[in-house]
Amino acid sequence: MINALLDRKIEKPPDNVRLKGRILFLTEDPELIKRQLAGEDLPWDTKNPANNPKLRDDISTDEITPAHICFFFDETLGEFPYTGLKCGNELPIQRADVKKGGFVAAVSGKRRGKGSSREQSPYAELCAGIRVVLAENIERIYKQNCQNLGVLTSTNFELIDKIRGGEEIPLSEFTHGEDEITRQIIEYGGLFNFNVARMQKKVSLPVIDTKPRPMTVAEKIFARHISNGAGKVGVKSVKPGDTGFAYTDLRFSHEYVTPMAAIFFDQLVGRDAPVNDPASVLFFRDHLTFLDETISEQKRKMGLLDLATQLKLKQEDFARQRGIRLHGELKDRKGSEGICHSVVLESYALPGQLIVGSDSHTPHSGAVGCVAFGIGTTDVFNSWITHDVRVRVPESVKVSIRGKMRRNVTGKDLILTLLSMEYIKTGKALAKVMEYSGEAIEALSVDERATMTNMAAEIGGFTGIVAPDLKVVDFLVERRGIDRKKAEAMTQGMTSDPDAEYAHVIELDAAEIAPMVATPGDPGNGKFIRDLNSPVPVEIAYGGTCTAGKNEDMDMYALVLSNALKQGKRVADSVQFYIQFGSQETRDYCIRKGYLEVFQKAGAHVIEPSCGACINAGPGVSTRPDQIVISAQNRNFPGRSGPGQMYLASPLTVAASAVAGYITEFEPSEDRQLVSA
Repeated sequence: MINALLDRKIEKPPDNVRLKGRILFLTEDPELIKRQLAGEDLPWDTKNPANNPKLRDDISTDEITPAHICFFFDETLGEFPYTGLKCGNELPIQRADVKKGGFVAAVSGKRRGKGSSREQSPYAELCAGIRVVLAENIERIYKQNCQNLGVLTSTNFELIDKIRGGEEIPLSEFTHGEDEITRQIIEYGGLFNFNVARMQKKVSLPVIDTKPRPMTVAEKIFARHISNGAGKVGVKSVKPGDTGFAYTDLRFSHEYVTPMAAIFFDQLVGRDAPVNDPASVLFFRDHLTFLDETISEQKRKMGLLDLATQLKLKQEDFARQRGIRLHGELKDRKGSEGICHSVVLESYALPGQLIVGSDSHTPHSGAVGCVAFGIGTTDVFNSWITHDVRVRVPESVKVSIRGKMRRNVTGKDLILTLLSMEYIKTGKALAKVMEYSGEAIEALSVDERATMTNMAAEIGGFTGIVAPDLKVVDFLVERRGIDRKKAEAMTQGMTSDPDAEYAHVIELDAAEIAPMVATPGDPGNGKFIRDLNSPVPVEIAYGGTCTAGKNEDMDMYALVLSNALKQGKRVADSVQFYIQFGSQETRDYCIRKGYLEVFQKAGAHVIEPSCGACINAGPGVSTRPDQIVISAQNRNFPGRSGPGQMYLASPLTVAASAVAGYITEFEPSEDRQLVSA
């Protein structure tokens, strides 16, 4: 493999680009989009932005390529960009509209590309002819995926006039402000070409010579894993902005991503080429296990169920050929071994490790004190060659939550509170490490900490992390069977230095936080349940996913339902309540605790592990726009889990609302009724 790549001819593209084509402005007004698709070029005043129509903010990758579109894993994706984009109450862009329109650039507002790490989104744009993405600010993983594929990105709206004028634009317009490695990746037209040039020693890597300094826990982990430029791993110190390639302890991907990465690998490296250290690579079949139960007849006719099966088969074939462990489907019943994040935390992740995964919720494993972050498809397949990933050491935000939490407040309420804050909603935490600390965090179990680190993805953060402590040691001993002395040794030194530097510090008093919901449309729409204006009736309640399918989440569902049974109550007749395990380990835990009987008696539907409803691919999805869902999952972007109106909440709130029939807080005292807002 190495010899073949050493002989590969790699050249830089020209230093200037001339972009021939139209510009698509993704506005809030669906009629303006339709007019552009019909051939009209919108006027745009780059000198007086206030004169322009309002651009759509917060365009998620779910809207660029809805989940079912990701069943395609080749250039067919070019027919589908923005088909999930909601403007007003409309979806103005249909199949092939963008490709037929001759667009070369797409313009939007704040936080473009938030949400899932799916590289299908920029790849769909590229295959449709989009070569430049312009936005006020751009989420880290999406931006990195664009750069890896050769799609240019910028926040400089003055380029609009240059593109329209057919002018040559220096490539430096798109590399300005980027670190040295990212600049070279852009100049080589993508990550693979750059990595081949790296192997051929045609590129220069920055030397990290940061003087010893107080470091955060995340910075200490980066320092242990980043290349020192001389072929060795590890440096004494790093600071935010240092760039290099970091050695990975674990690399994992799932069936949404593995097939595209495998195709890239086969085509660009070789069908018989081995993967670098397959023992440190994991594959998961966890996203589409229950798809056949929810996929619409229309999508069946499009052949999407067959395509989803091909995803599974391609991953199985690649795993078999390369000797990679696949956590797959169950043999004796329908379901999977577990969701990737759940299994990685329960069985693999260790304090101080650096872990990468093909999913934005990879930070889940930060609950045990490792740096875990999501990467795109091109990063995945390149890591199979090099064993490392490019990193720019991020700044950290310290979240200190003091005091004691109320009995009906959970980690989910804490993270929904953070997501509702202006600092985070305006994108100031983008690409930063979220370091959780304080008395309230220290009191959380590892499972509850995982809810916090998992949803660093919704913040748009690089990752989330909690410094490993005695609770992590107990977790490793009790859940993993690791020797206590070995577990304690792993946590030594894994705390932030007292005078470590932070980009920002957020301080909260846990006693001031009450049960929360995020109202439909975005996880940042958080408010206290008591502040809802009127009772909100619920038709579907869903407890599951990586965020809320852990052991302690099951404790919460069981607590609420057992209390309800004692009061002679069960799940309301108007509600379908689904409880889905995150892993087989959690299912076994529920059997040992007797929870399955409680769930059944209370009227809940129990589902084997899978991502399921969270990605519109399992029981619990909505089927009508007016249907109201309360869910313990992590995202409620438009269309992500069906056409209905989804509220996000904690496992306690979801279960209590399932019993009440409307959104309500859980009142933990057994002698009191469930109390609505």
